[in-house]
Amino acid sequence: MFDLKGKRALVTGASGGIGYAVASAYAQRGASVVIADITDATDAAAVIGAIPVHCDVSNEDSVAAAFALAVEKLGGLLDIVVLNAGVGDVGPALADTQQSLIDKVTGINYWGVVYGLKHAPASMNDGGSIISTSSMAAFINLPGSAIYSASKKAVVSLTEMAALELGSRAIRVNCICPGYTNTAMGSAEEGRAICEAFTALGRAATVEDMSGVYVFLAAEASRYMTGQALKVDGGWSCGPTTALLELVTGSATAPG
Repeated sequence: MFDLKGKRALVTGASGGIGYAVASAYAQRGASVVIADITDATDAAAVIGAIPVHCDVSNEDSVAAAFALAVEKLGGLLDIVVLNAGVGDVGPALADTQQSLIDKVTGINYWGVVYGLKHAPASMNDGGSIISTSSMAAFINLPGSAIYSASKKAVVSLTEMAALELGSRAIRVNCICPGYTNTAMGSAEEGRAICEAFTALGRAATVEDMSGVYVFLAAEASRYMTGQALKVDGGWSCGPTTALLELVTGSATAPG
């Protein structure tokens, strides 16, 4: 049920981080993979036997061209599309946010998924799977992340809408909402400290913690799942942890 032999996949933002782990996991399970990234992914692709394609997800023409080139290079329509490219720029309060940050985050995190969902279906077989990367920031707000959180919340809404529109072709559309993950984008010391206090598992995620969920959503094992936002957060969304309660109240249980 997790075999991807004979499948063709495109993963955006896959020259490193979660995207590269996902591309690697797909290749290991027999899929032919295209890595689509704005940076040169030639070396990264060579390691796992993937094909690098240039793609600026904030530019619609670039996204459309990347899909067309992926179909050409793989020799057929795609079965799996992962819209993973994103940026994590946060920090300023909403009132202090510069237009340049708004444009950057919205262009990549929001428009990148819009363009991906717009152009992917024409390059896909019926019965395929589209997976977008959202974030726990779509559900848990932290001051200073307004633009980022809004962009990731939008991914959840787009996922639900695309699932409705593509269901007649049996194309499933889901998104994954990672918590803090040990990557260049999300592995800051502050993220580690938050995970130790706020997650049930008491640690930040590794890319391997994430990649298995992407395999599940790409494979037959999830064939009746669509329109869902999967929280892969180590239990962050469950509520206050014993560590947090001890920090705040001095007791590991709810105050009586």
